Amino acid sequence: MGRTKTQEWNRRRFLKGLGSATIAAPMINLGSYQVFAASEQRYSRRAVDLVASTRVFDMLSAPYDYGLMVQAMMAPQPKREDGFAVSDEHLALVLNSGVDVFHPAVGLGGDAAMGFIARMNALTAERPDQILRIDTLADLERLQKGKSIGMILGIQNSDHFQTPDDVDVYYQLGQRVSQLTYNRQNLLGSGSTDRIDGGVSSLGASVIERMNEVGMAIDVSHCGDQTTLDAFELSQKPVLITHSNVRALAGGHVRCKSDDAIRAMAKAGSVMGITAVRQFVSDKEPTNIESYIDHISYIADMVGIEHVGIGSDQDMHGYDDMPADAQTALKSGYSASYAFREKLDVDGFDHPRRTYDLVEGLIRRKYSDDDIRGVLGGNFTRVLGEIWTA
Repeated sequence: MGRTKTQEWNRRRFLKGLGSATIAAPMINLGSYQVFAASEQRYSRRAVDLVASTRVFDMLSAPYDYGLMVQAMMAPQPKREDGFAVSDEHLALVLNSGVDVFHPAVGLGGDAAMGFIARMNALTAERPDQILRIDTLADLERLQKGKSIGMILGIQNSDHFQTPDDVDVYYQLGQRVSQLTYNRQNLLGSGSTDRIDGGVSSLGASVIERMNEVGMAIDVSHCGDQTTLDAFELSQKPVLITHSNVRALAGGHVRCKSDDAIRAMAKAGSVMGITAVRQFVSDKEPTNIESYIDHISYIADMVGIEHVGIGSDQDMHGYDDMPADAQTALKSGYSASYAFREKLDVDGFDHPRRTYDLVEGLIRRKYSDDDIRGVLGGNFTRVLGEIWTA
């Protein structure tokens, strides 16, 4: 029997990215390592050592495949399809990516929020030795590089918090991060694509207060400008920007953050994860990994490298490798202000080993080992330790 379109696509992606999924022996004569057997790309010993010795965070990514998730949503009976399943082959790719901690939040709300949290908990139950839920910093000690990964449960919306008491319910279920709004207005505040931003509502303020009390992190990545600033003013703990970029470097894109928001983030002692969605990185071509690192350098120069992290907003392969119908369906759910271009990914940062390329880029920019470790995960570890205390 011939392969279906989906089977062939999965096989192609697997062979493209995985190979033997092992770290090959060092190429001593070149002073470099071949991290993925399927690729000829080699990395410096310093870069490989930095990734190996750091607990790497990606504060908007997931161990499952985004393309399969979108295809499941497009199925004739989507509730019968499981877009969050993780195959052995895909998990091997994830375990060898260099990333240790994922924040697999999605933009949904209401009744769907409960189902999503339940599915993520089920994922950890299905693979208890390889996928661990991270509730506290102590849980990070259970992770083994290349053998297990951690998931911080979050949702990119908070309209499932109809009252402050709902925060307690979801905290008990394992949720540790919640974005106040997802692009559009909800009962808590305004989104980045709303025409008018009324800021955080009275309900939003009470939810923020309760999140502080229980130790759940507030995220404002998709929030409008006033809602973002209000959250920093109202919260008694640092407010995260898990995945956004510098507006000044991206042609004024509404989904990116203003300099005022970046300064407020730093004043709160927080961290901003840089996303690799092409139009959030630059409105000009080429848009490549150097363009991505420009955002890290901009924030470092303005407020300090201790306030920068990674929030790639993509899976292991990026968006451009999705089937065309899945990519079209994905784009259709967003406002025209998102200004999608033909490509969605950043050149040189669209593959499973991208963490190593990022480290090489930071080395070229003369960042110290301590600064690079901070960007890779140390900065998010620090701020989550401050937030996750009831």
